[in-house]
Amino acid sequence: MVDPAGTGALEAALRARRDTGGKCLVPYLTGGLGEWLSVLQAAAAAGADAVEVGIPFSDPVMDGPVIQEASELALRAGADPPAILDALGRTEVGVPTAVMTYANLVDRAGWTRFASSLAAAGVSGAILPDIPLEETGPWCAAADAAGVETVLLAAPTAPDDRLERIVARSRGFVYAVGLLGVTGERSTLADSATVIARRLKDVTDLPVLVGVGISTPEQAVEVCEVADGVVVGSAVVRRVLESGAGPASAEVVAELVASFRQALDAG
Repeated sequence: MVDPAGTGALEAALRARRDTGGKCLVPYLTGGLGEWLSVLQAAAAAGADAVEVGIPFSDPVMDGPVIQEASELALRAGADPPAILDALGRTEVGVPTAVMTYANLVDRAGWTRFASSLAAAGVSGAILPDIPLEETGPWCAAADAAGVETVLLAAPTAPDDRLERIVARSRGFVYAVGLLGVTGERSTLADSATVIARRLKDVTDLPVLVGVGISTPEQAVEVCEVADGVVVGSAVVRRVLESGAGPASAEVVAELVASFRQALDAG
């Protein structure tokens, strides 16, 4: 998953977009929800640079009501980490993938075993939002050994010295949290989104992507005046839920991702 120069597939894809003057787009999808593999492929084909796949958990502390609902539906349908990773490993996505889940699920499997299972499934990165920076050591060691890129989150309230430690340990990209609170759509872009993006850009050359509260193509363009790209979650998952998570969801999500891609490319 990581080349000899030390750059993984996730980081390489995002740098390639940025270094040619573009802005990165990473949609989030809930693994195990309906026709999620078709949606994943459709999002990639519509212009995503990478895709974040959520592994559902019963107590998702970072997720707002839309993603919580999606996770509950997926869990009721029998979604679990082995099934999701097995499906990912058998699916040609076309862009790098990163898994987002919570520490309890990873700890239950074992750090080394879980990291190895990600690598075996062809997953490039991992986002574990409830592991504090100071406690990432065991996970990061296992992930590094498996060639999995650990994406760390940076909150808008973090002091400068903490941001420097976050970016030093992060791989793939730095996830700039656009506002305090859980994921969800907002009618306007929070001022904190551009502030945290600028602060991170001042201390790292890693791609800086803003997530949480990015709801529309217009908001994505606005924050990307500073940031290198965006992560779009609730807006995508809501479309999946509204379409019944069936075959039509792939087309609906493709249209949404394409609208973000077109807006970001137009600048």
